Amino acid sequence: MGKKKLPLTYDNLGVSSQKEDVHKAIKDVDKGLFPSAFCKVIPDVLTGDGEKCLIFHADSAGTKTIIAYLHWRETGDARVFRGIAQDALVMNIDDIACAGLASGFVISNTIERNKFLITGDVIKEIIAGYQDVVDVMAPFGIALHLCGGETADVGDLIRTVTAECTVMARGHRASIIETVNAVPGDCIVGLSNTGKATYETAPNSSIGSNGITMARHAILAHDYAVKYPEIVDPSVKDAYLGKFHLQDKLPGGSTTIGTALLSPTRTYLPVLHALFTSFGSPKDLKERIHAIIHDTGGGQTKCMKFGSGVRYVKDDLFPVPEIFELIQQEGNVSWEEMYRVFNMGHRLELVCTKDYAEEAINTAKHFGIEAKVIGHVERNPGSSGNAVVIKTQAGTFTYA
Repeated sequence: MGKKKLPLTYDNLGVSSQKEDVHKAIKDVDKGLFPSAFCKVIPDVLTGDGEKCLIFHADSAGTKTIIAYLHWRETGDARVFRGIAQDALVMNIDDIACAGLASGFVISNTIERNKFLITGDVIKEIIAGYQDVVDVMAPFGIALHLCGGETADVGDLIRTVTAECTVMARGHRASIIETVNAVPGDCIVGLSNTGKATYETAPNSSIGSNGITMARHAILAHDYAVKYPEIVDPSVKDAYLGKFHLQDKLPGGSTTIGTALLSPTRTYLPVLHALFTSFGSPKDLKERIHAIIHDTGGGQTKCMKFGSGVRYVKDDLFPVPEIFELIQQEGNVSWEEMYRVFNMGHRLELVCTKDYAEEAINTAKHFGIEAKVIGHVERNPGSSGNAVVIKTQAGTFTYA
C-alpha cells in the first residue's frame, strides 16, 4: 500500500521547475552573439571565421536513471540503460536544433557512478545507447560524432549512476533562429510526443526526461525505497507515495508502468532537419519560423522565457497522455503544477506565420508524428515581460 498522499509539488521534492536561483546566478553572464536564441551562441573561436558560430550544450537524463536502476535491479536486464543514453543526448541535440543547427554534432559523454552498485555492464549499455542514436539519425543526413568521454567512480557523491553529455555544433551565424522574432499574430504548432514516429521502435508514452522526480514519488510504491534506500534523498520526508510497481499495467494503457516511465525521450531532429533544408536560404526560413521551443524544464511554461512582451495562448492542446493523468491523480498534483512541470503531450513548438503552419504539420506527419496548431501569440498587455495562458478542460491557468 502507498503512504498517505499529500499534494505533491516540485519544491517539496527538492526540485525547481523554473530554476529561479540558477537564472539569478547567471543573470550577469555574457549572453553570447544572439541573446534570444534558445541556446547560447558564441563566436567560432576554433577558426576565427566571422561568419560561423559555435554552440556548446550540456545536459543529462536526470533522475530517470533511478527508474532504469530499479528495472535493472529487479530484472537483471541492463539493456534498459540504452534508452537513458538517448534521454541524455536528446536533451542536448534538440535544444541546439531549436537555435537552428540540426546536424554536425560532436558529443562527449560523462558517466558518474557508485562502483559498489553499478557494474561495467551498465556502463557498456549506456555507451551503446549513444551509438544507437547515431545509427538511427544517419539515414536522415544527421551527423553525430561520438568522441568518448569520462567515467568517474564517485560513490561519495553519486548514490547510483548519472548519464550526462556535452554537445558541440558549428554552423553559420545566418542560420541562428532568434526567439525575439516571435510576434503577435504568429500561431503555435505543437508536435506530439506520443505515438510511434517512423524512426522509433515502440510507441512513446510522452514522459521525456523532465518531471521524473515527481513521477517517481507520485506513482511508485514505498517498498522500493525500503528495498533500495540509495534511490532516496534522505532530505525528502515523503518518498515514493504510490501503489504501483514497474511491472504493473498502466491504467487506461496497453503497456506497463515501467515501460511508460522509461519511454526514451523523442528526438525531433529528423523533422527539424527536413524543415531547415526545405528552405532556399536561412532568411527564407526565418521569415516563416520565428521561434522553436523545446518544452523541457518548465513544461508548457517554457516558452515564457523566450520572446519579448508577448503572451502565448495555448487553447487547443493534445489530449493528456495516460502517464500524466496517473501522475496527477496518484500524486494529488494540481493541474496548474502539472502544466508547469511536464510537457503534457507535446514537447516541441514551432512559433510561425499562419500561412506556414500547414507545411510544418505535414512535414511532422511524414515522420509519423501528429502535429497541429495548439495556440497563438498575442501582445502581453501592460507588460514588457512574457506570459502564458493555458486553456484546458481542467481550467484556465495563467503564468507570468
